[in-house]
Amino acid sequence: MPRQKLMNKLQNLFADNRTKTRAGIRVHNSEGVSTVYLYDAIGGWYGVTAEDFAKTLNEIEADTIHLRINSPGGDVFEARAMQVALKQHSAKIIAHIDGLAASAATYVALGANEVEMADGAFFMIHNAWTLGMGNANDFIELADMLSKVDDSIAKDYQRKTGVENQQIKQWMDSETWFTAAEAKEHGFIDRVFEEEEDPENQNDWDLSAYANAPANLTEIKKQHQNDQQIKAHKEKLLRRIDMLDAIAS
Repeated sequence: MPRQKLMNKLQNLFADNRTKTRAGIRVHNSEGVSTVYLYDAIGGWYGVTAEDFAKTLNEIEADTIHLRINSPGGDVFEARAMQVALKQHSAKIIAHIDGLAASAATYVALGANEVEMADGAFFMIHNAWTLGMGNANDFIELADMLSKVDDSIAKDYQRKTGVENQQIKQWMDSETWFTAAEAKEHGFIDRVFEEEEDPENQNDWDLSAYANAPANLTEIKKQHQNDQQIKAHKEKLLRRIDMLDAIAS
């Protein structure tokens, strides 16, 4: 993939999905059970960092942690560190994919003891991306590094699913989007649950960085944006009416 095209894809993924109205990590505690919300991109200035995630987990003393995920992915190494933090916690971890677990978010989910997914959610796996600069030798080394990252990710998927490595790599090569039923069929998750009505589960991620994002996900985003624009327009009109009333009185 040409460098400029890849740069544009990464910019779309990171910049357009930067935390806006989302609050990063949120925790709700109730009688020995904690719920952690990872409703954000992963890593750096555009989302939740592994450091903040690990610190949040370390402060939880509950016997059971429900990790609720709705994420477009992000930094592979940050996600790896999050997965390790989950595996090392003494609590039983149950991951719930509420809307989207794409790219790096999928192997955060695999750090849990159990993984369930909402009927209507999506689970996407693909090969790792990066940007580079230098001569031919530098890019050969970079390609070798990416191959090692892909192999590591594929092994995690293989351990969870029991599917042959060749099939896993084929899915990653093709940027594969699994429905909840497909994810369960292939062993990425343990069960499917019925999605409850929750506005936070609506897709407002910019998925244009990905080649094969399902059309219904991108259409949901457009509809959500349209709804927000209509709401903002109504609020603007109401403010104008209030101002006119104030002047008239």
